[in-house]
Formats: sequence, C-alpha cells, structure tokens
Amino acid sequence: MNELQDMCYSYSVTSSDKTIIYNLLKKASDNYYGYASPDFCGKPVFSDDAVQTAEEAQVNDAAPQQSPLTLEKITEKIHNCTRCGLAPTRTNTVPGMGVPHPDVLVIGEGPGEQEDKQGLPFVGPAGQLLDKMLAAIQLDRNVNCYIANIVKCRPPYNRTPNPDEANMCRPFLDAQIHLLKPGMILCAGRTAAQNLLHIDTPLSRIRGTFYDYNGIPVLATYHPSALLREPANKRYAWEDLKLFKSKLLECRPDYAKGFTERG
Repeated sequence: MNELQDMCYSYSVTSSDKTIIYNLLKKASDNYYGYASPDFCGKPVFSDDAVQTAEEAQVNDAAPQQSPLTLEKITEKIHNCTRCGLAPTRTNTVPGMGVPHPDVLVIGEGPGEQEDKQGLPFVGPAGQLLDKMLAAIQLDRNVNCYIANIVKCRPPYNRTPNPDEANMCRPFLDAQIHLLKPGMILCAGRTAAQNLLHIDTPLSRIRGTFYDYNGIPVLATYHPSALLREPANKRYAWEDLKLFKSKLLECRPDYAKGFTERG
C-alpha cells in the first residue's frame, strides 16, 4: 500500500487530484482492514507537482499522526461493542489471551459459560482439554500461542453463532490477526474454520488439508467440546496435531524453545 501512496507524489497533477486519490486509497484500505488503516496516517499536504517544497515537507512532518492500533485498543473496542444481539446477554466480553507475537493462533467458535463468567477463552472443561492438546505438540497459551474466537460474546445456551453475529465480530478478529502475525492458525472446530475461510465445507473434508489466510497456513481439527462428547475422535485429532506440528517446524523451527525452557 505504501507504493500506492507514493504514486500521489510521482506525477505532475494538481494537489486537489492527489488529495482525492489519497482519500480513495485510504478508504479502500480502511475497508480492507475493517478498521482505520495503519498504512494511512496523518494528513499529508500535496503540491501541484511531483516535488514538495521545504515548507510543505515541514507541514507533513509536523502533522498529527494517528496513534497505532494495538491489541489493547482492540480489546477496548470489543468491551464497548454493542453491534449485535449477543451484547445484551453477555456477562463479559472475551477478546482473547496469549502472547503478543505468537507462533500459533488458535481460533475457536465462541465463549461458553465459564468463559463468559471469567472473560477468558477456553477456561472450562473444553479449555482444559485444549491445553493438553496444545501441550502435546509443545504449545502453550502463555509461551507461544494466542487464543481467540470467531465471536467475542457468548451465544445464549452455547448455540452456534449466526452469520450476522460472526460478521459483526469479524473486523475484530481480522485486526487481531493483522497485529499478531502468527506463523500458523489452528481452527478448533467447523464453525471457526468455515467462518475464517469463508467456506461451507464440512469438517470431515476440511481437516487434513492446509488452507491459506493472507499467507498464513491454516489447519482445522475437532473442537475440544466435540472430543469430550465423542472421545473416539481423539485419535483423528491427534493425527491433525501431528500434521500441524510438522508444518509448524517448517515455518517456525524454534517455536518450542520457550515451551521447553518453561517445562
């Protein structure tokens, strides 16, 4: 996107035209990210030719800059969100938790009862199983992972989030991924995978195949809650985890270092 900004300085056109082009690019970038684009900050002053005067350069340097987007700001926006019908019934929002620059981002469906009470993801029985699954391949939410959900508020009775709810929450998840820049993404369950990847393929056909999210490898496996209901599927989940680990070693060969030191 910076190359597109540079175009505004490369041709002998009027400052008005350059401002129009800049604003159009900024709007497109804002729509792409789902929030104020980090690629377009401040209010540059354009001249009528390709070369700025020293005075204009000083104005640009002195122009107030937008403060950069952070996980803390996303969390605040999530806490204040009332976009969909899940807001009135929640006890707490559940933005996510983990390390700021994770090797792996784990994405689930949505908060359950315990998550809603504590404001933390995967802390109930399913969360305990998830921690064991991650530990089996040297992953830990406090060492090299970040855990989030498709929706940040608990759907009543733990039902599946409807499309409108997922769409309303999607900008938050996209912003988190943009800032976290994980090496890989592990989707826990059908709902997480289908919503992240914009597909309607059943989990039986999704798992075992790597997908791509903006250059990040994505693999789906069973949600821990499903494994608690159907323990026989744990052996298939273990196959998924081994496949995931093999790919992760290619992307981040030293990912388990912190886990080993912690252990």
